[in-house]
Amino acid sequence: MVQIIYYSLFLITLLYGLYFIITGLFAFKDIDLNIRNHRAKTKFAILIAARNEAQVIGDLIKSLKEQNYSSNLYDIYSLINNCTDNTKEVAKKAGSKIISVNVPVKSKGDALKYAFKRLKNKDYDAYIIFDADNIVHPDFLKKMNDAYQSGYKVAQGRKDSKNISDNWLTASSSLFHYIQNFFFNKSRMKINAASAINGTGFMADKNVIDDWFDPKTITEDIEFSIMCVLRNIKIAYIDDAITYDEQPTDFKTSWNQRNRWSKGIIECNRLYRKKLLIKFLKDKDFSALDKLLFSSAPIMQTLSVILTVILGLFSILGIELNDLFSYFFRLA
Repeated sequence: MVQIIYYSLFLITLLYGLYFIITGLFAFKDIDLNIRNHRAKTKFAILIAARNEAQVIGDLIKSLKEQNYSSNLYDIYSLINNCTDNTKEVAKKAGSKIISVNVPVKSKGDALKYAFKRLKNKDYDAYIIFDADNIVHPDFLKKMNDAYQSGYKVAQGRKDSKNISDNWLTASSSLFHYIQNFFFNKSRMKINAASAINGTGFMADKNVIDDWFDPKTITEDIEFSIMCVLRNIKIAYIDDAITYDEQPTDFKTSWNQRNRWSKGIIECNRLYRKKLLIKFLKDKDFSALDKLLFSSAPIMQTLSVILTVILGLFSILGIELNDLFSYFFRLA
């Protein structure tokens, strides 16, 4: 009985891993993405959720002020919430407009929802979201303008790192984002499927946000990605729109960050798996299946741990199995 459970778990994890390996290889596909150069036309509202970010927010605003894009076509807003330092003063001095979030904020999504309501009657075409510890490539807005004017209503830029060489944690986090950029987002772009929002450095049409942005989970980026798929909005991946993100340098911060992500993704899976499955079966929508599998990642990671524990127990008890995973486990 235990062996049957083992083989069942092994088959599930094997197929799951093969799915992402095979789809990831499409990143190498040579295809015209139909994004052309356009004159500066899109008017952006740039939003920065900020809680005690006085040490870093000035550098982000400076990089935004130095964009190769008409300054008349974008405004920068810092969303000040629950601050106990001088983030507001630093942001204002650097040239940002201020939105003081005067409601309870449990997540970044709460701060964004408050700002979207405040800006609903403003004359903008699209929003762009950044984290306060980012630095932005000078061509970021130009590239997002090209994407918007080419017909994309939602787009994710490339998430790079500004402290990759600090230690093994920052290097590992950076490698994770590089893999996600290339083998997930870029591959989806190549096969005309929806990429994923990565939390920062993304653009969304103002009407899209005003109509139905209302995340319920702490991972508003993943939830927004799923909501776009359910509403037939393709998320583009713009490799030339680069955001340099700061990776955590200590294990506790890294662990807490990933723990929060895992909890949020599991919650997204619980809330939307039925809708995604129905959409896939009804509309034959590959992006719906893709997001369903993506939101199952923490569950599959847990299954992999269980599988490894079972292999360890079998090894102790002298029970031999004939499959690829246990073969490499014995070699280790």
